[in-house]
Amino acid sequence: MWDDFIRAIALVLVIEGMMPFLSPDGWRQAMLQASRFSDTTLRKIGFASMMIGVLVLYLNH
Repeated sequence: MWDDFIRAIALVLVIEGMMPFLSPDGWRQAMLQASRFSDTTLRKIGFASMMIGVLVLYLNH
């Protein structure tokens, strides 16, 4: 189980690092726009992202 967890974290780090590596200016602009969102909006986006991830895991299992 821990091996799967470590692999999942590693994959998240690879995916998260792709945008700043491939398009640093685009990534910076996206982060500037995201910094203008309210805490509530960011929480809703985070919650939706988590639920989509859980759904994908569920459907893939």
